[in-house]
Amino acid sequence: MVDVRTGVSRLVFASDSVLVEAPNWTPDGKWLVVNGDGLLFRVPVNGGELEEIPLGGVPEINNDHVVSPDGATVYVSAEDGHLYAVPMTGGEPRRVSNDRGAGFRHYLHGISPDGLTLAYIGMDAERTTNVWTIPANGGVDVQVTDDEFADDGCEFGPDGSIYFNSERAATAPGHAQLFRIAGETVEQLTDDERVNWFPHPAPDGSAIAYVSFPPGTLGHPADVEDVRVRLLDNSGGIREIATVFGGQGTMNVPSWSPDSRSFAYVAYPVD
Repeated sequence: MVDVRTGVSRLVFASDSVLVEAPNWTPDGKWLVVNGDGLLFRVPVNGGELEEIPLGGVPEINNDHVVSPDGATVYVSAEDGHLYAVPMTGGEPRRVSNDRGAGFRHYLHGISPDGLTLAYIGMDAERTTNVWTIPANGGVDVQVTDDEFADDGCEFGPDGSIYFNSERAATAPGHAQLFRIAGETVEQLTDDERVNWFPHPAPDGSAIAYVSFPPGTLGHPADVEDVRVRLLDNSGGIREIATVFGGQGTMNVPSWSPDSRSFAYVAYPVD
């Protein structure tokens, strides 16, 4: 986890046996929620061991999950392509997503500040990706983007707008940048030579944390040197927070502390 005021990172947890990914911060500020080996865990922010969060029969999960604003529920993306609500303290899970035809898959990335709506990436059988929303209690899906561009990493900001990465401004495949959509207005937030993914707006709206890949990177691979964790402030200024070996799993999902002073990320150092 990194203190954004000082830029100093502190190690919370390390493992050479479980590939942990994608930290969420719980609303009480006490825990980080991560996935690993198809399971869900939490680890104390002040350091400690992994504690498994029972999935209650949900299929193996991937690294797309979010925590409800009240801390009672973790919403997860499972390898069967669907979204599930899992009680944080254990209990009966609930499927949230709908059947949208053969080959359609849901990848969860955000939850609205009021906890009522989930934002996910829908990938159809042709592997076209778009931004969608769905009520957290289940209901009718709403398609937010509908185009041929590769969109991903959709997440709500504190004002209810949706942040995401997209190749819609690219002149070559893979050159994703960060965007924000409010209503029908799409605003581009970054425009540089690097490949920028997974925008995470701070709860107080002061900055956006994101993952930046080297120029020419296609998609968001897992094992990349020179992956940079960056901070974009409201004036457009960019700060380098850390350079890591990683990518996929480093910071896929909302990872800010409730007070907007810190965020969490994962590095995968190798010999």
